Amino acid sequence: HKHARLGLLCLVMLLAAAPALAAEPGEKGPSIAIFIAQVVTLVTAGRLIGEAMLRLGQPAVMGQLIAGLVLGPSLFGYLAPDLQDVLFPKSPDQQAMINGVGQFGVLLLLLIIGMETDLRLVQRTGRASVLASLMGIVIPFLCGFALGYSLPDSMLADPDKRLITALFLGTALSIASVNFVAIIIREMNFTRRLVGQVILASAIIDDSIGWIIVSVIFSLAAHGSMDLWSLGQSVAGTLIFLATSLTFGRRVVFFIIRWVNDTFRSEFAVVTTIIAIMGGMSLITYGIGVHTVLGAFVAGVLVGESPILTRHIDEQLRGLVTALFAPVFFGLAGQHADLTVLANGSIALYTIGLIFIASFGKFGGAFIGAGLGGLTRR
Repeated sequence: HKHARLGLLCLVMLLAAAPALAAEPGEKGPSIAIFIAQVVTLVTAGRLIGEAMLRLGQPAVMGQLIAGLVLGPSLFGYLAPDLQDVLFPKSPDQQAMINGVGQFGVLLLLLIIGMETDLRLVQRTGRASVLASLMGIVIPFLCGFALGYSLPDSMLADPDKRLITALFLGTALSIASVNFVAIIIREMNFTRRLVGQVILASAIIDDSIGWIIVSVIFSLAAHGSMDLWSLGQSVAGTLIFLATSLTFGRRVVFFIIRWVNDTFRSEFAVVTTIIAIMGGMSLITYGIGVHTVLGAFVAGVLVGESPILTRHIDEQLRGLVTALFAPVFFGLAGQHADLTVLANGSIALYTIGLIFIASFGKFGGAFIGAGLGGLTRR
């Protein structure tokens, strides 16, 4: 309780100092002072509320997400909008600074999850993972698509493009956030358990398929037709990337890490090398048209199999992500939600209905798929 009070005091003092940030000499471009204040605020609030959630038996990431809600327009922005706007201004340049930290943190998070992944266990769960993912995409997609066609015209940006709206809604309900899934599995110590590997593998498949679906829908929305060439490039590129990484790429990663470990005398050279490998593979997946997290995860899988990797190196990376990057990313994710719109009764009812449909579709689809894949009902 003493540490919690101290952390809360630091957070209050930081928020109280926000007006001083507004008085900073006004040069064009983003402010480094505001950036530092944002990082410290998100990290402190995420740690305090995350600690409270852990004591309630929930993963700390839930507290970091709630911290974002508290600091966003749902509470802080509602009670003190001017103060919130000073600490989290809408300037694109300022937002890009803090978002960059959060997005890089996601890559590091997936790197760590990949390092903890046991490929032999994933291979044993391959059928269950694929079927759980496919059914967990198809059924929610159909539910979202049907919902898109049942919404009144007043809820649509352009009633003439109801098909595009329905496709977007179906995609939104069918994709799993691999970032949240991965960290919750790790915090609940499910990483090396059968069901944990099935969930994680399914989420990664969901994410990869989801980005392909999104690219198709964007093409339909922009041009009215589907770009089959771009779609084929993304699918083929993903398959070639995975096949190359898990064969030739594995030997290359082993060689690089061993050579750096044997040759360099500077501290943390292997950690630097691992981050560089992660960045390179993320850029490859970005280049072929799928999400960068796939590259980071595969890099983690290869690094985790390296005979040079030690628990000490793993703990160094984990500490950096847990203490800094994860609270920033999940805090920013929470800030994107504005719960004050629920004051509108019709929006609140539609929101409750959407959550019910999304939960029913995702749970039901994944349940059926996992059952077909051989898992027990429990």
